[in-house]
Amino acid sequence: MTTKTTIDGQVARINGVALNAAGETPSAEELRQRACTELLRQAAQAAGMLAASDAPSGDGVISEAASAAIELLLERELDSPEPSEEACRRHHAAHEAAYSTGERVRARHILFAVTPGVDVVALRKRAETILLDVRCHDGQAAEGFADAARQWSNCPSGAEGGDLGWLVAGDCAPEFARELFAQVGVGVLPLLVHSRFGLHVVEVQEREAGVAQPFEAVRGAVANSLRQQAFVTALRQYLRLLAGAATVDGVDLDAADTPLLQ
Repeated sequence: MTTKTTIDGQVARINGVALNAAGETPSAEELRQRACTELLRQAAQAAGMLAASDAPSGDGVISEAASAAIELLLERELDSPEPSEEACRRHHAAHEAAYSTGERVRARHILFAVTPGVDVVALRKRAETILLDVRCHDGQAAEGFADAARQWSNCPSGAEGGDLGWLVAGDCAPEFARELFAQVGVGVLPLLVHSRFGLHVVEVQEREAGVAQPFEAVRGAVANSLRQQAFVTALRQYLRLLAGAATVDGVDLDAADTPLLQ
């Protein structure tokens, strides 16, 4: 992979194809997502699954024909073996809590939204400062968290002191639920929670344990989870191969937080 760094406001490219308009400054994550999509679109064209006349988007939104061609390409190129019974049982035994039913938490949060043009570094520093402050007063000043939420949160819940009420995993974005339900205690979570909406300072106020389900009752869900893991692993490996043969200008596909390559 040949990579050149592009300064903000200039155009990033994959094999000469622009990923953004001149003057547009997408976030690093958005730019990497566009780069991965463009690599797959070009691979579909090279495989004869997509017409050479299909135009690149320049904003990450590809044509319906390109989406269908990429799906066919991945079906052909990715090796995602069917999980064995033994593998499913091992996974269930190691992650039994993930397959319990009825677990819920009462929580509140302070959202620092990541929006186009926002200074993410400055936003993170502010979020970390607020996190430290509310953690220092955790359990001592109940209104401290609520006051911070009313002042800083970009979520409508901020007007209610950040209160989210009682939540089950299905009520939240998956990446938010993973952090919320991976803990066992209550209190302010020690680290910022990252989600598609931004950075969250989260306090768990109460927990109600779920009921563990036997393997036989969740066999299908376990198998689907392992299939998804295998697919994501195979996709990242395939994208690494495509990136290694590409000329990449202005986007870092080796970054640790690359959505599809980490």
